[in-house]
Amino acid sequence: MSYGIAVEVKNLNVSIAGKHILKDVNVKIPESTITAIMGPSGSGKTTLLRVLNRLIDLIEGVEVKGSVKIFGRNILETDPYEVRRMSGMVFQIPNPFPHLSIYDNVALGAKINGIAKSKRELDELVKWALEKAMLWDEVKDRLRDPPWKLSGGQQQRLCLARALALKPRLLLLDEPTANIDPVNTLKIEEALRNLRKEEDMTIILVTHMPHQAIRISDYIIMLYEGVVVEVGPTDEIAINPKHELTSRFLRGEM
Repeated sequence: MSYGIAVEVKNLNVSIAGKHILKDVNVKIPESTITAIMGPSGSGKTTLLRVLNRLIDLIEGVEVKGSVKIFGRNILETDPYEVRRMSGMVFQIPNPFPHLSIYDNVALGAKINGIAKSKRELDELVKWALEKAMLWDEVKDRLRDPPWKLSGGQQQRLCLARALALKPRLLLLDEPTANIDPVNTLKIEEALRNLRKEEDMTIILVTHMPHQAIRISDYIIMLYEGVVVEVGPTDEIAINPKHELTSRFLRGEM
């Protein structure tokens, strides 16, 4: 199957307070696929993800050089707030808005960005997002409850629904299952596969777990100390990694 390019990174270098974090990164990420960015801690995985939605700008002393295009648009020359509206983001620690209900957590972004024009449209959007996050059946009778009444795994799926309600073409996730139980981990992984298949969504997932990368991704980017050491289809890298560092990481030796 032939895909267009969702994300194209050229000669990307990122330094923070004088420390070189990402070094000459060059990658192309096909659209309508799941790409896993993997590597040991400190490899620059989260930094790369934060470049893609310009959250990197919020870090004091950061310097970014190179070109980053998302669906053909150079995001380093685009207003950061506009860039962030192009993508949904799910962080490692579940962070629902504690003062809002489950319903309003999902609805807020859609309201602010004018995605839903009426109460009926908003209700339908909230239901759709919660269904896609595989949470609807668990919360449909308690939408006015605060999010702290949910388990940690449910809160993370609520954060996924919140991101989906913005109807992004690109979904970014920073180790979204690192702090939740196996049952919720599998539900999130299934939700991501369904989003790629049913919604043609482009998904980029940071993970330090090689087995997770192999389970759900179509492509893998292996990062080590800020350098891309290998990029390719997951089935090829899983069976025959070209770089020794990739092989060691897949064996759990890093």
